[in-house]
Amino acid sequence: MAPEHSTTLVVLDLLGIFIFGISGALVAVRKELDVFGVVVLASCTGLGGGFMRDVLIGATPPAALNDWRYLMAPVVAGLLTFWFHPTLGKMERSMLVVDALGLALFAPAGALKAVDFGLGFLPATLLGMVTGIGGGMLRDILAGRVPLVLKPGVLYAIPALAGSAVAVLGLKMGLHDAAPTAVGALVVAIWRLLAIWRNWQAPMPQGPASV
Repeated sequence: MAPEHSTTLVVLDLLGIFIFGISGALVAVRKELDVFGVVVLASCTGLGGGFMRDVLIGATPPAALNDWRYLMAPVVAGLLTFWFHPTLGKMERSMLVVDALGLALFAPAGALKAVDFGLGFLPATLLGMVTGIGGGMLRDILAGRVPLVLKPGVLYAIPALAGSAVAVLGLKMGLHDAAPTAVGALVVAIWRLLAIWRNWQAPMPQGPASV
């Protein structure tokens, strides 16, 4: 992996892990889990997508097991949320924004790491989406909830897929340093935030479900 990409991906990974860790910890607090449960759910949320990506592309052991910073980021996020959850819990709308930013950081970075490991445009784009949504799906399953990405009409996976595609395309076109990641992250963040603000929804089937 090129050095400039390595530094960018590490920074984005850590930021995304911390942000998603907060969202996982908040779910744990609302499920009335103890401090251990809060940290576990924060860690699963923050690290789940990256684990899936690294295993699928053969980057083993996953980065989170090779670098102590990856393990500490969700632990710190979980503990901070455990202590300050009354304040964070009142910021429901803000936490949706935080989650959108985590998605924007994770998806393009995951896609570019897949490219660095030799994958083509389509598989790298798909793995970017998996990196973005994987931790949240694991969080919701462990918490006994329908995963956010599977809720009817929610625009979550589609922005992640689009941002990943833009990042990979930018890299294929010769953009270097953090430019492809930044552009892809902007696509994810703007689309997801507009969907929250304007209540946009993914297309739903028309007519009766039974045939």
